[in-house]
Amino acid sequence: MTGHIYRDVILEQHVRLFWCAMCAEFLFMYDHARPHRANFIDEYLESEDITRTYWPAYSPYLNPIEHLWDMLDRLAAYPPLPPIYRHFREHCLMNGVIFPMIRLII
Repeated sequence: MTGHIYRDVILEQHVRLFWCAMCAEFLFMYDHARPHRANFIDEYLESEDITRTYWPAYSPYLNPIEHLWDMLDRLAAYPPLPPIYRHFREHCLMNGVIFPMIRLII
């Protein structure tokens, strides 16, 4: 991808419109890929008043998708309980059943 394509397609058609919708809450993150470093890209972003911050090439803690993968990983490791067990604790408490180790079960 060239800097011109990056500006015309990505920045003008997507980033600028999203920035207009978000306004003050919008922060544009970029890495130092070659199309992002062109001088006319800097000028374009300044003319549109788009605030940006540098994003290192490898930054798993800043990458939002990494948080999603972590959540999906946890869901896969601990699947939800079958419907019959979902309200087991409430049922026991309402009926006066006392289990000393209930926290370990549920």
